[in-house]
Amino acid sequence: MNFIKEQIAVIKAKDPAFKKKYEVFLYPSFIAQLKYRLSRFFYKRGCYFWAKYIMEKAKRKTGIEIHPGAKIGKGLFIDHGFGVVIGETAEIGDNVTIYHGVTLGGTGKEKGKRHPTIGNNVFIGAGAKILGNIKIGNNVKIGANAVVLEDVVDGATVVGIPGETVKINKNI
Repeated sequence: MNFIKEQIAVIKAKDPAFKKKYEVFLYPSFIAQLKYRLSRFFYKRGCYFWAKYIMEKAKRKTGIEIHPGAKIGKGLFIDHGFGVVIGETAEIGDNVTIYHGVTLGGTGKEKGKRHPTIGNNVFIGAGAKILGNIKIGNNVKIGANAVVLEDVVDGATVVGIPGETVKINKNI
């Protein structure tokens, strides 16, 4: 129940189109995260088939693919969602906003930890690709369609292909 209340608060704060509490059940982000929590329960107990089965069904319904092995903090908001991919060893901190078409993926070259670690209070613009076992600091903004292949320091704004830091906010 706490998750539902948390998601209502997150969506209300981040989406001006949100009007009524019960609308939360219509948000693909909410549905995908609810299914992720259930699949994570099975994944942590070694029931990999059921964990993946639940997320495959959720992916087909929402267009959001979250591997049950990923670790997700509180307050994740996935706006529009379609085409979002979150890999197995990805870690996402608290109060992160992700727009459609974002990939938190591997490069295909690593073994073990192969997906990014995202800090707290991070904004990831539409179409951004964050690839490999890299760390994205706290309070970072990643621009739309950026391709990030290296660590990003706290407070940075990253844009472009490949991603380049264009600003660092040291007042955070």
